[in-house]
Amino acid sequence: MDLDETLRELRRSAVPAFSDAIIIHLHDPLPVGDEKSTAPVVLQLHSIDSAEETPHAERSRTSVLKTLPLRSDVAERVRPAGNGRLMKLLVAGRPAFGDTPGVPPAVAELLGPVASVPGTLPPGRRLIIAPLHGRHHVMGTVILLRRPDRLAFTGDDLLVASQLATHTAIGVQKAVMYGHEASVADTLQHTMLPSSLPEPTGVRLASRYLPASKTAQVGGDWYDAIPLSGNRIALVVGDVMGHSMTSAAIMGQLRTTVQTLAGLDLPPDEVLHHLDEQAQRLGSDHIATCLYAIYDPISHRLLMASAGHPPAVLLHADGHAEVLRIPPGAPIGVGGVVFESVEMPAPTGATLLLYTDGLVESRATDVGTGVEALRAHLQATLHGRATPSLELLCDEVLGTMAPGARDDDVALLTARFEGFPPDSVGYWFLDPHPLTAGRARRLTRRTLRRWGLESLLDSTELMVSEVVTNAVRFASRPISLRLLRTDVLRCEVTDDSPQVPRMRRAAPGDEGGRGLFLVDQLAQRWGATRLSRGKVVWFEQQIPKK
Repeated sequence: MDLDETLRELRRSAVPAFSDAIIIHLHDPLPVGDEKSTAPVVLQLHSIDSAEETPHAERSRTSVLKTLPLRSDVAERVRPAGNGRLMKLLVAGRPAFGDTPGVPPAVAELLGPVASVPGTLPPGRRLIIAPLHGRHHVMGTVILLRRPDRLAFTGDDLLVASQLATHTAIGVQKAVMYGHEASVADTLQHTMLPSSLPEPTGVRLASRYLPASKTAQVGGDWYDAIPLSGNRIALVVGDVMGHSMTSAAIMGQLRTTVQTLAGLDLPPDEVLHHLDEQAQRLGSDHIATCLYAIYDPISHRLLMASAGHPPAVLLHADGHAEVLRIPPGAPIGVGGVVFESVEMPAPTGATLLLYTDGLVESRATDVGTGVEALRAHLQATLHGRATPSLELLCDEVLGTMAPGARDDDVALLTARFEGFPPDSVGYWFLDPHPLTAGRARRLTRRTLRRWGLESLLDSTELMVSEVVTNAVRFASRPISLRLLRTDVLRCEVTDDSPQVPRMRRAAPGDEGGRGLFLVDQLAQRWGATRLSRGKVVWFEQQIPKK
């Protein structure tokens, strides 16, 4: 699967047992797949000196065998003439001796000025030129040379050269296809990972993604941070089993599904349940692990569920580290599994670490041992010290747990809980009756005056009244009113009715239908989100700068 290694193996097989020197030209660029190329054939010299283990990027363009007086002006790129002998030889696909009629012109066309110098190349049947024919394309040529003091090639040697060329061409084609697929998959995976993380109030985020070593294909690791209503945020990390372009594509579909489910504001266990259903629709062979958490900076709580994923680690502000106990569940795609959400405190100053198994698992270490090693390292390194920044923490973790070459991809997502200032939150439960809108206006007026936001009083009161009135019409249980002050003033009204309001244009004689129109005109932003048990309608206004 490696082009350089394929060419080195060809040389090791041929030199010195079969020939004394070898010259390799490859199609430039090498063709990929079965498509027919209309571009002219260009051959690029990839000669390797028989006495050196020169890397592909450093191959000599001047010497082929030190005992052969090849000059430094040997052709590096050749564009065969469409009706020339070299092109006919490439199309025929059969190896030929150097003294075969018509072959000397082909060699001269391939090697340029070198072939025209007397004594440069061995005469007669001490030269074989063999096209490198893949399944559908010419991949290049190989020239095999013997010194004049050695026996000439025989008819059996021509068969050997044909076998060498055939196996090499297939190896080159596999390497090119592998490199193309890995490149596409790598691009696909990086495109589907978040280009940047959100910056919500109450939590700081940092992430890292490290691909596996070059000997492994791209995997299906991913992470995400999705803002939710009420300044909450969903933290996700997942891993599709396998290493291929298919794994990366499945990862992209599952990540998109998670984003859609997060928008419905479902609890973690329901998100994993629906994600499991989606994975089964994609096919029974697609198995993935996933950890889904929701952090609420106002209640300082964490709600989390796992689908066969390595457990999260919580690093407290004092340096104490603990592995969070969450029912592991079965991987996504198994089907018929009940997932369980677990709620726990999220202390201010603590840091949550979500990661894929590439961080804690290796050929010599199982996941359980690796998780404990991560916890012990964090506690031993940071206990009693000031907690480092998230960027430094990510670098520290990766530098210790995943140094050097890795067998698997690593995705790491860290979240530091800062919480929401209590004096910037107003939260009330209100019974749904005709006087509720009036009480909501009074609570809003009192809160905005305490925050020094008198300039927003009139507009906020009006919008709160309209949204609460609409909620009271459909609610059967108490509604909630929440005011949040950050760089904007946000108002949220939640009720148990799943009916999401839509803005409509009221006729001149209508008594109602103008509430959301007023909200749309007065608010900087507004929206409505259906929840698992009802809905939330919210709006935001920019706080004037002092």
